[in-house]
Amino acid sequence: MTAPVNAPSNAVTIGVDFGTLSGRAVVVRVSDGEVLADAVHPYAHGSMERELPATGEPLPPAWALQVPSDWVDVLRVAVPKALAASGVAASDVVGIATDFTACTILPTLSDGTPLCELPELAGRPHAYPKLWKHHAAQPHAERINALAAERGEPWLARYGGRISSEWEFAKALQLLEEDPEVYARTRRWVEAADWIVWRLCGSYVRNACSAGYKGILQDGRYPDRAFLAALNPAFAGFVEDKLAQPIGALGDRAGALSAEAAAWTGLPEGIAVAVGNVDAHVTVPAANALESGQLVAIMGTSTCHVMVADRLAQVPGMCGVVDGGIVAGKWGYEAGQSGVGDIFGWFVDTAVPPAYHEEAARRGVDVHELLTALAAEQQVGQHGLVALDWHAGNRSVLVDHELSGLVVGQTLATRPEDTYRALLEATAFGTRTIIAAFEDAGVPVTELVVAGGLLRNELLMQITADVCDRPLSVIGSAQGPALGSAIHAAVAAGCYPDVPAAAAVMGRVERDRYRPDPDRAAAYDRLYAEYELLHDHFGRGANDVMHRLHALRVEATAKRNEKKENV
Repeated sequence: MTAPVNAPSNAVTIGVDFGTLSGRAVVVRVSDGEVLADAVHPYAHGSMERELPATGEPLPPAWALQVPSDWVDVLRVAVPKALAASGVAASDVVGIATDFTACTILPTLSDGTPLCELPELAGRPHAYPKLWKHHAAQPHAERINALAAERGEPWLARYGGRISSEWEFAKALQLLEEDPEVYARTRRWVEAADWIVWRLCGSYVRNACSAGYKGILQDGRYPDRAFLAALNPAFAGFVEDKLAQPIGALGDRAGALSAEAAAWTGLPEGIAVAVGNVDAHVTVPAANALESGQLVAIMGTSTCHVMVADRLAQVPGMCGVVDGGIVAGKWGYEAGQSGVGDIFGWFVDTAVPPAYHEEAARRGVDVHELLTALAAEQQVGQHGLVALDWHAGNRSVLVDHELSGLVVGQTLATRPEDTYRALLEATAFGTRTIIAAFEDAGVPVTELVVAGGLLRNELLMQITADVCDRPLSVIGSAQGPALGSAIHAAVAAGCYPDVPAAAAVMGRVERDRYRPDPDRAAAYDRLYAEYELLHDHFGRGANDVMHRLHALRVEATAKRNEKKENV
């Protein structure tokens, strides 16, 4: 264990995790990583998927937007609240670091002003930040993928052969072609992870994580002008006009806390502000999982699978492999599932009858807990179902957000707990598919570590261990991303020489918390074989029905919105 350097014994850092619906701040002791207090502030506007707040204008399918002022409110509310709850003096805070969902990205003026805050653009959807789960740029991503494959672009292999509709270039191309006026007004196309750091210290530095995984920055280069012009002549100058910016290494100091941000947060002006980061990737040091082969699955509304390795390999369907994308000196791999907790929430909100809600209230639990308890009573395969976990599309390994969810085997005897368990199992099958892709490409997975809000569902954890037939370690903190940010803040403040040294002291993990049961694992092998058949049948082109249904939905929705406008 490495002792902190250049830090008094009472030094603390602040980590702020900006999630999908809220932001969380933690106060962490530098000497041992103890979380002294935390506070959560929900976004007033949440994830806007139906209409704009300013005008009520309906949004098309697969849109998901946010409001930047909600993020600043987290700094104004959650940070002072956490500091007050900790009992720590503000003068003991030596640094602050933040992480964000990725790819959440917004168009701004040259000074960072979001375009949605300009009165004349408040009614324009493309002026708002596009949340990670904004998947309406799928056609643009497909064009980028097709052109890159046709031209033999070397960077494409680093992303498993396909980039996602969630990423910077696909969303920017959608902006250009659907609202060229807003595109022309855009001076900076900014990851929210970097925008919030810009607001904290006045310095705009692109973090190496977002730039590599979401911005197609490989070997120091973005896609070139010729490639971008072939997509659309007006897109040729996108990189130099709106994207290019100095790159900051993870754990580096981006700047000093400004007077304005000090007033928001109640923290001392001038303390270190770390380079921004992505919520999943920053969790790896929080779980002290920085050895090659330790795959960290951050399970929440979606799941992101991240891992460091000593070697570069081409892994089909990965979200990316980036040199230094998680920690300096190692290759960082990323994969993911677009919907996990969102799927369970959707099912409870839309498909569970009133009697279950009444029974949950009688027991004093929520509906998720009731369904989990009922599902836990079943044997593997008892429900007779198998599901595909594509209700929010497929991020890995198919990289196709026009795919949709599926449950096979339902009868008139099927109960809500049956379907709920099948959905839990489907997410575990998705993780097993990702692990297989890594190992088939020669990148061994030596340990599976789970973090995120879904840790509280012990049935899901045991199912994952059984399906993957390997022990499951769990992070030792309920605030993984925020703790990871606090670790990076300690490095940026000079308390530790690098991120691994800080993680060795401040990180938390419980090894092999869940162990697979051999009988259940064997039974799940049979169910997983059925999942694989469905996965390839619907996801690899044998049956294109999901894409055809998606196209019909988009067409019908457009007609409905057109009729509303004409009324």
